[in-house]
Amino acid sequence: MYYYVNENIKNTKRVFPMQGRYDYYRYDMNENPIGLPSDFVEKVKKEITPEFLSIYPEPDKFLNKYAKFIGVNYENVLTTNGSDMAIRYLLETFGEKGKEVVTVSPSFEMYWVNCSILGLKHVPVEYEKDLTIKIEKILDAISENTRIVVLLNPNNPIGNVYSNEEVEKVIEKAEKVGAVVIIDEAYHYFYPKTFLDYAIKKENVIVLRTFSKLFSIAACRLGIIISNPKIINYVKNGRLTFDVNSIALLFGEKLLDNPELIDELIDIENEGKQYTLDVLRKNDYKCKDCMGNFIFVEPHNDAKGLSDKLCKEKKILVHSYGNELLKRYIRVSIGSKEAMKIFLDAFLELDK
Repeated sequence: MYYYVNENIKNTKRVFPMQGRYDYYRYDMNENPIGLPSDFVEKVKKEITPEFLSIYPEPDKFLNKYAKFIGVNYENVLTTNGSDMAIRYLLETFGEKGKEVVTVSPSFEMYWVNCSILGLKHVPVEYEKDLTIKIEKILDAISENTRIVVLLNPNNPIGNVYSNEEVEKVIEKAEKVGAVVIIDEAYHYFYPKTFLDYAIKKENVIVLRTFSKLFSIAACRLGIIISNPKIINYVKNGRLTFDVNSIALLFGEKLLDNPELIDELIDIENEGKQYTLDVLRKNDYKCKDCMGNFIFVEPHNDAKGLSDKLCKEKKILVHSYGNELLKRYIRVSIGSKEAMKIFLDAFLELDK
């Protein structure tokens, strides 16, 4: 039987996350291993009534609170169903079929996946062997055919960050060729330097944020696009009418209403990270603070083999790589000191 299938979708190769992760200790996808305080969650759940569930989502209340929270106007912000959907919307809106999207490589896979799905040409700028990225290579990759340039600050998985001077050079080069610049700040609250001002003041700059990492509601799917009103309106034209669900919006609101909880989450993560790095270095491990809620560790034994052993013998999930540049490392999500002790005890026992 013959039926039409979009060739770009047909030919896109996808690898989806492991299912059944609830029964494991999860340090593999940069989630909070423990999550939000249970008393906070229970208090929010009491507001989810039958009437609440019967009404279509209304994001404006959340958006007004969020705009005030980050010091911008309502017209500068837009909710999306996680950063994943933000990426899709932006590439649909500002990408041109057959034209180029420049990113560093390796990076968050949904950029190249969406390029493949949408028929855009992905231009990866490779890291150096010492895990640094040369800004000159990014600038050289931007051409008359470039429509979008993506900077992740810090980048997942390697964790490099950019200076104002570097970002300004990229924005200037992009302006000359008529390209937009997406600055993905998914890990902003672990590395507080932001390029938010550029998104508000420049015509071609967009910042992305998420509630999946520090705010610990990855299950709810809540992302934010921040830019000038013209760009926000273009994206609104192409987005789904009811993109973000009401439960996500409610949890987002309540988190913003409790800034002391946000500060507590930051302190818990920082303590857990420093504890983990100290223990690993004390045991002669090479490790890298990746500036987000994750670190790189170079095990004494094969990284992929150790990752498999942790999964099978200790029900602990970490992320290993087939990529030649990163195959020596495992990426470990960071949580509380208590959560990290579970990982460290198993890791040190098995990596002998």
